[in-house]
Amino acid sequence: MRTGKAALYEDLKRLILTMELDPDELLDEASLTAQYGLSRTPVREVFQRLAGEGYLEIVEKRGVRVIPMSHSTLRNFFLVAPMIYAATGRLAVQHFKPAQLRALKETQKRFRKAAQTHDAQALALENNRFHEIMGEMAANPYLQPSLGRLLIDHCRIGHTFFRPQNDDMARRLQLAADHHDAFIAAIEARDEQAVVDLVFEHWELSRENMEIFIAPQGLKADVVSPPEGDKR
Repeated sequence: MRTGKAALYEDLKRLILTMELDPDELLDEASLTAQYGLSRTPVREVFQRLAGEGYLEIVEKRGVRVIPMSHSTLRNFFLVAPMIYAATGRLAVQHFKPAQLRALKETQKRFRKAAQTHDAQALALENNRFHEIMGEMAANPYLQPSLGRLLIDHCRIGHTFFRPQNDDMARRLQLAADHHDAFIAAIEARDEQAVVDLVFEHWELSRENMEIFIAPQGLKADVVSPPEGDKR
């Protein structure tokens, strides 16, 4: 068993992104201090860090919970995601460093390997890392926090994408992998318009599968229930 503050931080991120910890799930501080061999202070420091990054919510007198998902969450997510991804892509082309491009290529190799072995968890995490690196390339202190928050919910909402249940879903997963390769080529060529065009093609895969993503395991029931006054 891994122990220590860094292990707790990385494990909680992974568990949240892969939906092993449900949205809105309360964390047991005492259990985590024992499991990771830590005192309360470093555990709470990890909670604070993850709350600042958008993974957790600290509620006074109620404890610490995984950031929830709701109808409002999904509405806001689908409203702003294309804009944030497009802005990130433009800035990534303008500001990327060679080491970041190498990291993007290595992440894509791991993504392809996970696709070959049908490792859904690795696919979700490597896809998340791919887009995180693009955010690091963009190097914008205003945009990066928004992208980070967006990626948390994109990973959670879209986790079924990496568990294809039919030939069409498998084809879409292959197309997503091809898009990653095209992103790398366009960034390396400093082709800003190509990257932006790819952003919207890549986003369309999520939008078209919204009915699959809309109620992953653990999502609160109000996501799939239309609000009052909007019963169609």
